[in-house]
Formats: sequence, structure tokens, C-alpha cells
Amino acid sequence: MPFTPRGTLMIQGTTSDAGKSTLVAGLCRLARRGGARVAPFKPQNMALNSAVTIDGGEIGRAQALQAVAAGVPARIDFNPVLLKPTSDRGAQVIIHGHAHANLDARAYHAYKSIAFDAVLQSYARLQADFDAVIVEGAGSPAEINLRDRDIANMGFAERVDCPVVLVADIDRGGVFAHLVGTLACLSESERARVRGFVINRFRGDIGLLKPGLDWLEGQTGKPVLGVLPYLHGLTLDAEDMLPREPHARREGHALKVIVPALPRISNHTDFDALRAHPQVDFEYVRAGIAPPPADLIVLPGSKSVQRDLAWLREHGWDCAITRHLRYGGKVLGICGGMQMLGREIDDPDGVEGAAGRVAGLGLLDLHTVLTPQKQLENVTGRLLIGAMNAPVRGYEIHMGRTSGAALDRPLVALNSQRVDGAISDDGQIAATYLHGVFDTPEACAALLAWAGVDDAAPLDYPALREASLERLADAFAQSLDMDAVAALFA
Repeated sequence: MPFTPRGTLMIQGTTSDAGKSTLVAGLCRLARRGGARVAPFKPQNMALNSAVTIDGGEIGRAQALQAVAAGVPARIDFNPVLLKPTSDRGAQVIIHGHAHANLDARAYHAYKSIAFDAVLQSYARLQADFDAVIVEGAGSPAEINLRDRDIANMGFAERVDCPVVLVADIDRGGVFAHLVGTLACLSESERARVRGFVINRFRGDIGLLKPGLDWLEGQTGKPVLGVLPYLHGLTLDAEDMLPREPHARREGHALKVIVPALPRISNHTDFDALRAHPQVDFEYVRAGIAPPPADLIVLPGSKSVQRDLAWLREHGWDCAITRHLRYGGKVLGICGGMQMLGREIDDPDGVEGAAGRVAGLGLLDLHTVLTPQKQLENVTGRLLIGAMNAPVRGYEIHMGRTSGAALDRPLVALNSQRVDGAISDDGQIAATYLHGVFDTPEACAALLAWAGVDDAAPLDYPALREASLERLADAFAQSLDMDAVAALFA
């Protein structure tokens, strides 16, 4: 029977990265197949990977992926509260797609009652517009210190009276302890709200797991709705964390691309297409590891450009980039990385921390002023590099306004009659504010050709993502009791 849910179901996890985002995406795709109009929903998300919505706001990248799975345009109501960390203790608070304030943890805790109003407004609109709403929790409901004024997990579920499925990652180990321990941390009404379990990332003989499943159901009185296989090679946008494997290795004559794993790296989904490309040997270089020889260095986006620029200098990247250019290597800066390549970054209003001005790497004649107003726009255009004049599609999410002579030689001509970015006079350095520049097949091929790949093959990242969503849905349809899941919606 087709999966045609009606109502609301919430997916919570025993830990971060247990598989909540993936489970919601797969269920959204199955509901779409069944003909249901379904909306993903995450009341509160903390992530530095984000996307621009059709209604001109900003939401977490995972909810944008889930919208693709559901076959609907991404909108701000899918993620009404987004927290983008600026430090270990503070974050930019985004309400209904737009920056509200920079708050530390204690100030945000006091603000949660106001944020909850935004959550409930968005949920009411989704209920009115869709057949079903599939809600994703954040972190774990067992985080006792965060239960007061919780809007992300059981606080939301209790308020709107929706059932919950709890997912756990068996690949981490201790899956039964995770599930039983999480239930033990909940109140009586919250435990009753959990209607079943899903075990994620299983590999091996399911028969050997059966005694544990029987024990779990007997111990808790709740059913195991399915055991999901460990699916290797999926091409899906990450919610926030860098990939578990930082090096996508290619042998032979592949182009070597390295990206510094900045402490506050943002929108690293920019590089998913490069990681998947058969002609690219891609590596995130973490702290404490010297930058290896490469053909292309990419400076990524950052939520705190001045702090991450200081981190680059502390770890010797300024000298490594100078040496890399001296030997003919290429450098690309994206968003915050573009700002770092300039002569100066000025933050007069303290947008990203203490007000002040710092010197950039000085490799492009650019000057950036950080402003409280954020540029949020989906854009299309053409690359002005090489002979291909390749079409490009991307999005802008930045709080900087950049000027300088380097902009007289732009990288992108936008269809909105604007230009973007810069190319150095010697052609070794390029920069852009556009995220997603590698996702368009022609643009990816053009940039790889500029970086040194002969006969660069276009890679269609959106098609890979679509194939992964279909594969995900197929696996879920086989591994989950879909009738039981559909019956849980209320």
C-alpha cells in the first residue's frame, strides 16, 4: 500500500547524528510517492549549513534537503528558529528566516518563550497547507539541562500533542542502552508519547540482532518499527557536521583539492560535488595537520570570519597559501573565504564579535565591511572564467559588503544585471560570494578546468542527490513497517 500519512509525527534521536534528518527525508520522499502533500519541520535547529528559501529567508540545510525529498519549495516555516554559532557560548538567532540578534546561551534561554511563539505560528501554517507534517527533533530529548523551556524536542511534542518515534544509531555501539537510557530520562507523559523505535545504520546478520530487539520490546513495551541498513555512498546534504571521513581519495592523476576545516566553517555542502567527483582527490585539513601539497586551495565560508582568519594564521595557512601560489597553484575563496583574501575586514558594529578591523591575507584588492543586514538571495548567472561561459546557480548568505579594484574583473555575471566576485590579474586566484558554485555541472567542469583538470567532466550533483533520496526511500520501504508508521500520525 502507498504511504499516505495524515497528521503529524515527530522523529527524535537518542544522540546528535543518530539519523533524524535522514529518516525525515526518507519518509518525506515515501509520502510524496504515495501522493501526500508533506512538509518537513524542525522547530529549532543549530547549524552552520543553511539555505535560502523561496520566500527570501534562511533555514537549516537539512530542512532544505527534506523539502527536495518532499517535492516542495523550501520555505521559512520548515525551520522557524535557526541558531548559527558564532562562538562556544553564543549564536546568531534567526527567527522566521531573518537574523534577530546575537545572544549567549543564557540570554537565548530567556528568549525561548518568544521563539516558541514563532515555532507555533509556523506549525499552524504548515498544518493548514499540508496533509502531513514530519517533525525533526534536535540533539536528544534526554538532555536534562535543556528541558526547561524546551522548544526543540518533548517541549514541542507535549505542546502540540504529537506522537514521537525514537531513532538510535547502532553503528556507534550501545544502541540498547541509548534507547532505554533515553526513556529513563523522560517524564511519564513523555515516555508514553514515544510510540516506537527505529534502529539506524545496521550492518550484519539481522538474525543475530533479533534477541536484542525482543529484549528491548519486552523491557519497554514499545515496538521496534524497523532496522535501517547502513547505506554507503549516499550523496545527501549534511545538516552541520563535517563528513566522518575527511578525505575523499582518488588515485592516479586526480586534481588535489584541500580545504581548511575552519572552527566555524559554514555551508561546507559547497564541496559535496567535489567530494563526489571522480577527477578530484578532496581533503578537509584539520587543526594540527600541515597543509599538504595541492593543486587547488579553497577557503570556505565562515560564521566568524575574523576568528577563522586568525585560526588560519595560527596554523600557518597564510604562509602555505603564499608558497602554493609561488609554485603555480590556484586559490578560490567562497563567501567568508573571499573576504579573507582581501586587504581588510572591518566590523564597526561588532556583527561577529568585538568591533574592530583586521588585515586580510592581502591577495586581492578588496575591502569588506560587515553590516547587520544579511544578503539572502538565490541567484543564477554565468561564470566569466575560461572559454565556456558556463551557467551557474547558487545562493548568497552573507553580512559583508565588499568593494575594491579587484571587483573590476568579476568571476560571475548574474542574471539580475549584477556581477560578483573577482579573478586576479594572473588568473591564479578567484573569489565569489556564491555558495553552491560546484553544484551546476557546467560550472563545476569550468572551475575544475581553470584549476588544472584536462577534459574536466561535468558532475550533476542535484541528480546524484535525487538518486540518493530514491535509494533511501527504497531502503526504508523495505526495512520499516510502513503501515505501523502511517498509523502513528495524529
